[in-house]
Amino acid sequence: MKAWRVAALGEPRDVLRLDDVADPEPGPGQLVVKVRACPANFPDVLMCRGEYQVKPQLPFTPGVELCGEVVALGEGVDGFTVGDRVLGGAALPSGGFAELAVLEAATTFPAPAALDDAEAASLYIGYQTGWFGLHRRAGLRAGETLLVHAAAGGVGSAAVQLGRAAGARVIGVVGGPEKAAVARALGADVVVDRHDEDFVEVVRAETGGRGADVVYDPVGGETYQRSTKCVAFEGRILVVGFAGGRIQSAALNHALVKNYSIVGLHWGLYHRYDPAAVGECHRALTALADQGAVRPLVSERLPLAGAAEWIQRLADGVTVGRVVYVS
Repeated sequence: MKAWRVAALGEPRDVLRLDDVADPEPGPGQLVVKVRACPANFPDVLMCRGEYQVKPQLPFTPGVELCGEVVALGEGVDGFTVGDRVLGGAALPSGGFAELAVLEAATTFPAPAALDDAEAASLYIGYQTGWFGLHRRAGLRAGETLLVHAAAGGVGSAAVQLGRAAGARVIGVVGGPEKAAVARALGADVVVDRHDEDFVEVVRAETGGRGADVVYDPVGGETYQRSTKCVAFEGRILVVGFAGGRIQSAALNHALVKNYSIVGLHWGLYHRYDPAAVGECHRALTALADQGAVRPLVSERLPLAGAAEWIQRLADGVTVGRVVYVS
């Protein structure tokens, strides 16, 4: 089969090679699937660079989430049959940027019929992260104000839709007019282009000085620091990631004086500590997809051949929505 592989660490366009490799075999508790769609995610970029907390043994195939058709079952796998259309997280080193990939049965779910392959592939990590963050960690309530950073990106776009579905008023922060149009199309009530406006001042103006009840921050660094200036009394700042490249430090005296919470979110830990909740989340997301309340924004559907270049575009921060390999 054809598969993109990383044999040395660096920027995606420099280290990804399209190779002919042997078809993978499922181990106990695993599935092999024919890949129908696989979106690029920032963890794919970080793994290419060797900067992610998960460091697969070289060589490996990136592609951390995907939609596929089951072609083989490993020992002890129940609940799936050959031909099922499924989604889930890849069992590295056999990731989704290939013709075939391996999934762990425990983290594989039926793909929602309401979504096409590219949309279904994009429902897993970003939307599960958003659901756990907004509902389990931040306790977002209808009528509250939700501030979403990087609102046109893969993780942020999911938070915009999930916030709207929960009845929140959503303020989305983006960089540039193209991304602003995307955030509006996703349903953000207010869109801030950070190149032209100060999101702190916009949030204060839009909330009558109260501030945002929940801040969804996958960027970190200066974005986090400025968010503390517009979080509401008893607000919650969700620390989702550090795509901006700098890990912030928190001034705990400021959190004390303003009575806000700093809430960490590591979605992957739910697989270890509360796996039943992951299934509950997938069922909730499937219901929202069936209702038309959420639909991953897929901006580009591309063939396998050009994956190195468009993963690099994600790394460079110039993609909008989800960029997805579709077979």
